[in-house]
Amino acid sequence: MTINTALKTTARTASEIASDLGPVFAERANATTDEDRYVAENIAMLKASGLVEAGVPVELGGGGADVDELAAMLRTLGYHCGSTGLAFSMHTHQVAIPTWRWKHQKAAAVEPLLKRIASERILLLSSGGSDWIDGSGKAEKVEGGYRITARKVFTSGAPSGDLLMTGAVLEEAGQPPMVLHFGIPMNSPHVKVLDTWHALGMRGTGSHDVQIDGHVVPTSAVALQRKAGEWHAAFHMIGTIAFPLVYAVYLGVAESARDLAIELAKRKTVSRHAIDLAGRMETELTAARLAHESMLAAVRRNAPSADTINSVMIGRQLVARHAIAAVEYAMELGGGAGFYRSAGLERRFRDIQAARYHPLQAGPQAEYAGSMALGLPVDRVF
Repeated sequence: MTINTALKTTARTASEIASDLGPVFAERANATTDEDRYVAENIAMLKASGLVEAGVPVELGGGGADVDELAAMLRTLGYHCGSTGLAFSMHTHQVAIPTWRWKHQKAAAVEPLLKRIASERILLLSSGGSDWIDGSGKAEKVEGGYRITARKVFTSGAPSGDLLMTGAVLEEAGQPPMVLHFGIPMNSPHVKVLDTWHALGMRGTGSHDVQIDGHVVPTSAVALQRKAGEWHAAFHMIGTIAFPLVYAVYLGVAESARDLAIELAKRKTVSRHAIDLAGRMETELTAARLAHESMLAAVRRNAPSADTINSVMIGRQLVARHAIAAVEYAMELGGGAGFYRSAGLERRFRDIQAARYHPLQAGPQAEYAGSMALGLPVDRVF
């Protein structure tokens, strides 16, 4: 199938465009004999369709989709191909964050990036797996900027990314360690994508390690400096916006597993045991949907804070827990037929496992929620 640039029209929503592309992505996922192969063709189609700039404000040349619409788009992509949805979620939230700042904080500094996304359709990469609250990598002060040495793991979409949104830790005598945030062009001679992504699930995301050896970031390109190892107001905003988008993908994966399991169950005489499994699966999936809606409701408050992070992370934990459980029931309901790769269920089962590993994982999330309940500080709970 050729890339259809006509899909980008003002009359169509991002989720409607994703619905058109989804069956093509699903067919590719079903047909591939090499699941480690990066979903490059799918990302190219997303670029051509206008979805790369879907979250950019209309005033700056984009599609103007809000977080609810972007989540619906990613949920649809996740339903058809988990790897495509997850890789694209990392770009999508990196667009939604500066868009929120432009809309709600009147941050003119983000306009050049947003305009570039809209005009050039550049793909942003996230190093969130490396750059949570502690930060990672080394920033060394040099004339005019900072020399960066780092290895960023879980960089989804690395093979086709244009700009890596990342950071590094600056340590100076007598000063607390500071995390600097900036973008690094992936075509820098000091940047290399390492072939490391050989994983249980989400195998097509291209989430390779990215090695940075000596790239110099100009002082003017540093967007934020913050203390390492503690929450910053910017991370309240980042966490609030990013995770409802990422977890929309996992909800889509679970919904896809549910539909496949129902289809397999209907091919044979339905037993009482099968009815019970179907009911348990439906209950878990509904719980995941409700939890995800609670995450989106937190975004709609437009008031990032420690309280909002608590709401989002409770929702994140519940989406993961119930989506994983729903897919486990789907595997049982599908029976022996579902054990075959050709059925597609086992890929969804493997893909959904990745929902366990994004921040905040179960232990830190429980500590955060418990500290909030008891009125204890949470600025170093992550």
